[in-house]
Amino acid sequence: MTKTTEIAINVNQLSKCYQIYDKPHQRLFQGFLGSKKQYFKEFWALRDISFEIKTGETVGIVGRNGSGKSTLLQLICGTLTPTHGSVETYGRVAALLELGSGFNPEFSGRENIYMNATVLGLSQAEIAERYEDIVAFADIGDFIEQPVKTYSSGMSVRLAFAVAINVNPQILVVDEALSVGDELFQRKCFSKIEQIRAQGATILFVSHSGTTIVELCDRAILIDAGEMLASGSPKQIVGRYQKLLYTPPDKREAIRAMIRQECTLSELIHIDHDLDETPTIQDIDKTIPEELPESFDPNLCPSSTIEYESYGAYIKHPQILTLTHTPVNNLIRGRTYLYTYAVSFTQSARNVRFGMLIKTTSGIELGGGVSAPSARDSVVYVEAGSIYQVEFQFCCNLNPAVYFLNAGVVGEINGNETYLHRLIDIAMFRVISEQTSITTGIVDFKCRASVTPR
Repeated sequence: MTKTTEIAINVNQLSKCYQIYDKPHQRLFQGFLGSKKQYFKEFWALRDISFEIKTGETVGIVGRNGSGKSTLLQLICGTLTPTHGSVETYGRVAALLELGSGFNPEFSGRENIYMNATVLGLSQAEIAERYEDIVAFADIGDFIEQPVKTYSSGMSVRLAFAVAINVNPQILVVDEALSVGDELFQRKCFSKIEQIRAQGATILFVSHSGTTIVELCDRAILIDAGEMLASGSPKQIVGRYQKLLYTPPDKREAIRAMIRQECTLSELIHIDHDLDETPTIQDIDKTIPEELPESFDPNLCPSSTIEYESYGAYIKHPQILTLTHTPVNNLIRGRTYLYTYAVSFTQSARNVRFGMLIKTTSGIELGGGVSAPSARDSVVYVEAGSIYQVEFQFCCNLNPAVYFLNAGVVGEINGNETYLHRLIDIAMFRVISEQTSITTGIVDFKCRASVTPR
């Protein structure tokens, strides 16, 4: 591939195989005998991964523990050598992998800043120019002159993040490092990443937080068991990842096959728009007048519904009602509504709770509620054959747009709380536009302006 400013990362048929030995001495035997006899088992952490990331794109990688996410990032950063395939990166790469792992514990924070920044490609003059910004970002006070071995783990992480984030990378690679420190430091990290993104840098990161992936990313990639299963919009990929995460082991391969098929179909639809007969959010918006009164539109149905595997419970008939129990999905801001659904149980269950969640079209979780704050406050025992009617009352303090609803029921299986059934994007509603509205953003905080001359 020829170098182009349009591509920041090119991964081509990338594979990584590890040799697993049952006993340490077998490694020595293998060294002596070479290919005459094989003492090891092959473990393919990654197999035939291919994708491109454009310059300025933010891409998230999701997958279960052990799926190969961290291995992929290490191969991209060059800290691992691939067994097969290739990786090409164009631009200065800053990696937030195992934060602080490159520090020398005997050196001071100042000395480690210079050492790490040099490794990341900065000259001594560039490091000196940015030194104060790094120290201010880390915010560890006088400890900057003390040996790193005297630091707490939190301090080491803060310093490592401060170094990597202040080298003005063209490509930023992050492996589960966005959850470091307290809330104030996390917000500072997110703010800095947003700034780097706004400057046109390419960002690739791993996170188990679906909300973070949806909020930050232009695209997401799902990896499972070393295989790239799907690539697409963050909301769709996070939904498929969560479904895979909660699938029982004996049905996991069937779900993997379904995700592959959905991904192939999505690519075909993307190529030929004539194949897609499902109305988009934009199409729905065009068919609804600006001043439509509170009502029910049968065409306002989600096409992105994802159903979790059932463990003896089934959610049925989700709908939004007025307080007089009239079905609606065109809502008026400021009014109170009911979100209801029924749950039938084919198996008995213990410590059962029910929940709801409202999300934006991009998948950002806005909020919701549960029927009980903890398992001890839940329905203690539900008999097989029972049906429960669930009702949540909520105030629609949302600005005009289209929103989606989840429904879920959790209970205990073998002493562990898990989803008995869950439906993602099972219902949707539209908040009606108001020509006189002065609010902005997603949520109506009842802001009122007062402007007077002085």
